[in-house]
Amino acid sequence: MDDILNEAYGIVQCKECPWYKACAMPMRFTAEDIRKQLEQSAPGMGIPTQMDMGMQNLLSSMATSAQNSLLEGCPVFIERLRSSSKLAQRLKDLMQNWGSEEEETPPDNDNDDVIRL
Repeated sequence: MDDILNEAYGIVQCKECPWYKACAMPMRFTAEDIRKQLEQSAPGMGIPTQMDMGMQNLLSSMATSAQNSLLEGCPVFIERLRSSSKLAQRLKDLMQNWGSEEEETPPDNDNDDVIRL
């Protein structure tokens, strides 16, 4: 009975979540965002508003790297990942077998983005 209630609670939590069906998204950074963050974290350094080309390229590279390696996730998704190593392993397996599984199994319904536990 407890399992059924936990499952129902999880479904309701997802349906009410503002992230519904977008549990994880790449974080978006620009060089300007990083410059502003640097100014806020080190106000005494005197970071110029007009940066030279080398500094601008460095900040752009940092922004691109951050976008390629960081995800922003809904709190429900993050909690489920932290509490279930089985879920994390299933996601890892899914990503490692990405192209091969799609060819072997036909699509089922309209719930392609749902991961069942």
